[in-house]
Amino acid sequence: MTMKKDYEDIPGTFVFDADRARVGYHLNQFCISLGKAAGRDAFKADPEGYLARYPMSEEQKQAVRDRDWNRMLELGGNIYYTSKLAAFDGINFQNLAGLMTGMGVEPYREMMLNGGRSIEGNRYKSEWEEE
Repeated sequence: MTMKKDYEDIPGTFVFDADRARVGYHLNQFCISLGKAAGRDAFKADPEGYLARYPMSEEQKQAVRDRDWNRMLELGGNIYYTSKLAAFDGINFQNLAGLMTGMGVEPYREMMLNGGRSIEGNRYKSEWEEE
């Protein structure tokens, strides 16, 4: 990402915009390929060989290997596509969200059932800076 955008000040997320889509194109193509049995079978049989089919950056490939969900988003992954990789690993979307927040599955579920995260102190990263 070359230009700093106002919405990059939102804590805890990476906005999927046109720039991020361009950077993450091949990562997302890899992830969406796991929506088909042929892709899942090929990835399971030879993970490195299958990754090599997609001209991702080494950082993107490492994020896939590490299952670093937030790093994938930072590197251009779209949550709806990266969730295909999570599903490949047997992780449903709710559990993935729990992992990505660092809260864990049950605390995340309880937070959402109780109305979600408070917006206080979570609107902008700049709110976290000491004055």
